[in-house]
Amino acid sequence: MSAHSESAPATPADPAPASASPSIVPSDEPVAGLGGESPYSGSLHAAFNAFNRWLAIPALRTRTGFLFMSPVAGYTCLLRTRGRTSGLVREAPLLYTIADGAVFVIAGFGARTHWYRNIVADPHVEVVLPSRSVRGTASDVTDPDEWLARLRDLLRTGGFSGLLLGTVPWTASDEVLREKARGVKVVRIDVPGLVAGPADPGGLLWIPLAVAQTVLTAWLVRGTARAARRLLRLG
Repeated sequence: MSAHSESAPATPADPAPASASPSIVPSDEPVAGLGGESPYSGSLHAAFNAFNRWLAIPALRTRTGFLFMSPVAGYTCLLRTRGRTSGLVREAPLLYTIADGAVFVIAGFGARTHWYRNIVADPHVEVVLPSRSVRGTASDVTDPDEWLARLRDLLRTGGFSGLLLGTVPWTASDEVLREKARGVKVVRIDVPGLVAGPADPGGLLWIPLAVAQTVLTAWLVRGTARAARRLLRLG
């Protein structure tokens, strides 16, 4: 499960790809829990964790994540950091967007988010995108205008998850977003030469995939209906 990197050469502090280190520990943090406390119920939190553990993380590890990404379902990456105390590689599935040669992600529980505390100790990270893996250096977005713009972008690309903040990111005023997301950290991961691809937010790969999935579903439904009619006739 080695990952091809498109960033600068790794340093000794960089987290190793999964193939080089078997000690990768998935995080149980939710995809989006903004403002210091989770804005959704425990059952929905558990549903997100199950989705992450059994679908999002395996799909991203095997480079098949692009099959599940769309403006409706949202766009998820897998952030790999070095544990600040254990030294183990930690994984966290996160909503992401790409702009200005960087990947942007949200630390929804602010400074106490586990993976955020890891990058404070070691900012060298690996990001597994739906169709590729890159390495970069993480830093806080501190400019208020950029923080707000990237937060809005991230919520928009989150699909249904982006609505869990309790407002609609396409129409919410700047004041409302600032209030709802108080304490949230927006993190920039600089990756030399990075540009968004067709499987990333804003790309169009999801359109032919959605068409193919619709056609396949219709074919399966039709085939199942025919088989059921044959069984009824035989009965």
